[in-house]
Amino acid sequence: MKSAVKILFTVSEAVPFHTTGGMGQVSGALTRALKKLHPRKYDVRMVMPLYASFREQYASELKFIGETTVQLAWREQYCGIFEYKHGNVICYFIDNLHYFDRPCAYGHHDDGERFAFFSKAVYSVIEMANFTPDVIHAHDWQSALVPIYAKTRFADRYPDVRTVFTIHNLEYQGKFSKDILFDVFDLREEEAQIVEYDNCINLIKGAIICSDKITTVSPTYAEEIQNGGGFGLEAILRENTFKLSGIINGIDYEVYNPETDPLIEKNYNADALEGKMANKMKLQTLFGLPKSPQSMLICVVSRLVSHKGMDLITHRMNELLNLDIQFLLLGTGDHAYELFFTEKALEYPDKVAVNLTFNPELAAMVYAGADVVLMPSHSEPCGLVQMIACRYGTVPIVRKIGGLSDTIRDCRAGDGNGFVFDEYNADLLLDTIVQALELYKYREEDWQNLMQQAMNSDFSWGISAKAYGAIYEGLRRA
Repeated sequence: MKSAVKILFTVSEAVPFHTTGGMGQVSGALTRALKKLHPRKYDVRMVMPLYASFREQYASELKFIGETTVQLAWREQYCGIFEYKHGNVICYFIDNLHYFDRPCAYGHHDDGERFAFFSKAVYSVIEMANFTPDVIHAHDWQSALVPIYAKTRFADRYPDVRTVFTIHNLEYQGKFSKDILFDVFDLREEEAQIVEYDNCINLIKGAIICSDKITTVSPTYAEEIQNGGGFGLEAILRENTFKLSGIINGIDYEVYNPETDPLIEKNYNADALEGKMANKMKLQTLFGLPKSPQSMLICVVSRLVSHKGMDLITHRMNELLNLDIQFLLLGTGDHAYELFFTEKALEYPDKVAVNLTFNPELAAMVYAGADVVLMPSHSEPCGLVQMIACRYGTVPIVRKIGGLSDTIRDCRAGDGNGFVFDEYNADLLLDTIVQALELYKYREEDWQNLMQQAMNSDFSWGISAKAYGAIYEGLRRA
């Protein structure tokens, strides 16, 4: 029997420790899914920074492995390494108070240096934990230097280690001034061509070139980023298309389960949907809306930024509020959008409710209680909200883009699990909402069937984990 494939995830965030979005949810769930799929076939471990946000919470359970010094150009920086077992996955945490003891994970003036240190420290973990992986799986620009260093600084020490790099959102590429090539990133002049692009350092570009395999989070997004949606990297991606795969993300069916979810008012399933109305009444009360069973309760659970389609919603908000609907928003983002929706809630207190935060417990109640979720995105690499909504019988209205196109089928075209419109157009969004409202109000049996179709969609990690497993195994054989 072959030994287990040894896989090391290198990520800047992961549930349950720290997450700001999809990457953290995916990295946390995929590691567990791989172990669940084949407990003896994959030895999956993960390494991430030890942030202040969870340091104290896990302090008593962290096992100190040791400390070393990481050489980053002319710097010599302390690196402490801790171990923690989360379920059946061993997690390593890199400790450095100077870089990681901050209230936010990102958005600092020295982010380039912080994550260059992290990427270098990954190789210290490999050495001190006595765990040499067959495959290192890096994610987004924050760990893009890991595969770059694998082909440069550590090529002689770990010649058999292969790398996979996942692009979660290509809009964020890790761009920096060329004059810090050595001073921060510890790369030599002869290695500059790996990362230089469009007159700057581009870490994602370097990772694309250096990685043995590249994945992104949906098949449609894999096509889009090579054909006009690559934020300037289309040509580089087309040159490397032979190693690019689009694998749709999944969701954790143990966490997102309306039949067992302890956070919601009343549990239910696809064969017993009565409980969903109790959750709707609770949600309306919680957000200060009138209890109105006949009004279609539309929710938005999103970052309030333009590429999420907020301008389409705001452009047709007045017409939307003339319909027999209630509108509920949960999320934070650009100040202009926060102000707009707050003012609408004050103007229409019986129809609009807004909570400018993101609270997972509150989000669970929203998914369970709403009738419809809006995702009119301008770009959406994968999207998890539409999958979670389906799991709870909340019907998605989405634009046909990226992962939304791969997961939601238009019910107006036959056997669908939501509503899909093609063009990025506010009138099309409003027209689709109107058609959904007509189905909701006047064809109750058809709406119930649509809810069941959504709930019976399979967005579990099983299929995706098998696809990643095949990539890892193929690299080890190679």
